[in-house]
Amino acid sequence: MKAYLGLDVGSVSINVVVLDDVGEVLTGHYLQTKGRPIAVIQEGMKAAQESLGPGVEIAGVGTTGSGRYLAGVIVGADVIKNEITAHAVAASMLVPDVQTVFEIGGQDSKIIILRDGIVTDFAMNTVCAAGTGSFLDQQASRLNIPITEFGRLALLSETPVRIAGRCTVFAESDMIHKQQMGHGIPDIIRGLCDALVRNYLNNVGKGKEILPPVAFQGGVAANVGIIAAFERALGVPVQIPKHFSIMGAIGAAQLAKEEVARNKITSFKGFKISDLPYRTGSFECNGCSNVCEVVEIYENDQVIGRWGARCDKWDL
Repeated sequence: MKAYLGLDVGSVSINVVVLDDVGEVLTGHYLQTKGRPIAVIQEGMKAAQESLGPGVEIAGVGTTGSGRYLAGVIVGADVIKNEITAHAVAASMLVPDVQTVFEIGGQDSKIIILRDGIVTDFAMNTVCAAGTGSFLDQQASRLNIPITEFGRLALLSETPVRIAGRCTVFAESDMIHKQQMGHGIPDIIRGLCDALVRNYLNNVGKGKEILPPVAFQGGVAANVGIIAAFERALGVPVQIPKHFSIMGAIGAAQLAKEEVARNKITSFKGFKISDLPYRTGSFECNGCSNVCEVVEIYENDQVIGRWGARCDKWDL
């Protein structure tokens, strides 16, 4: 059986997916990056290999996410694509006729507008963490509530309070103030969910024509409180794809399949990379006034990739 591997390497999580020839997920793994992207990429590759049955041949591999170039040189990617493209492709596969995609991850958020299966507009918020998974994790920890219960508690609210959600600092101080006034935890959490959705729509979604079907993906899509807040704000149902937390990797795998269909050959190095030694280094280039910091990655003490330079002097 031919299959296609996709990796989405982000700052918070690394996702590894294998799709079969008709686009079904054979195996999917969501792993915490924990500041060790190379080690976790290898861990994810080993987990994927162990999950696959005999006779599965990886015919192509694609990478996406902020660490897509790093992952690409390690695994031998056939295609390296940005997150917008990967998430749009995955949404089109899992949500028929999707026109709007909300994607909220650990440290950033995106909106993608599609018409007739083509991306016509998008926006990203990589500056403010308000509403992202890391901020919600922080607030759940501060309230001593498991993040898995956070959204469910929001649904129990009967008299929600208004929380200032423009900034993580303001949102947190406002939550503390509401607690000191005696408001219940469910009401505060629902107020926070509403505030974060309001912030998302007024910033990331500003000026965008949001039409159904609407797909919501990324780790935050597991939060039923945020889902309910989006549906209240928009007045339309929000669809959560089956594999909402690993959509970037699904898109990367599908893009790899399309690339290999054109080139008829894959650059995939094989699952053996999960046992090879890797290390990184860097140096400053003094060739011009830019003084670029060039980052190198070594496999078995051999340089396999460089990036960071503004010219092609150090390209391999």
